Amino acid sequence: MNPYLALVIGFVAGVVICGVLVVKLMPGMMIVKKKSLLGFEETVNRLEQSVKDNGWVAKEVWHLNQSMAKHNVEFKPRVSLVKLCKPQYAKEVLTTDRHISCLMPCTMAVWEDDHGGVWFSEMNMALMAKLFGGNIARVMGGAVVAEEKQMLKGIIED
Repeated sequence: MNPYLALVIGFVAGVVICGVLVVKLMPGMMIVKKKSLLGFEETVNRLEQSVKDNGWVAKEVWHLNQSMAKHNVEFKPRVSLVKLCKPQYAKEVLTTDRHISCLMPCTMAVWEDDHGGVWFSEMNMALMAKLFGGNIARVMGGAVVAEEKQMLKGIIED
């Protein structure tokens, strides 16, 4: 076989394999999911308080079940979203990257599984920061990740 043809086939096969791996693995890497150490209400309340205690603004807590019920949609396992922001970080990011505003404010979710277990989930800020690079990586991948870790101490399993 021609060595150049073998090189091209090897390169194409490598690209295809990498593409398949990214498609299969990336969705599971984009969301951080951790078991809560607390009950549902206590998790939501402690999370909201921890956000404030760490100098962030808990913009709102959205109880999805209640919101759906207003539209005659019943859903039993509880799901609540804590919307949070730290204005100085928002300004730092928006100064250079306003397109990222569609991901603001940050959202942390507390939810029950079908067996009553309580879970926490959010976007993987460290990975998101790396994917965007530049100023977003500096702000979101540095201070935001560190402060979120502090906020979650005593609430979720490590």
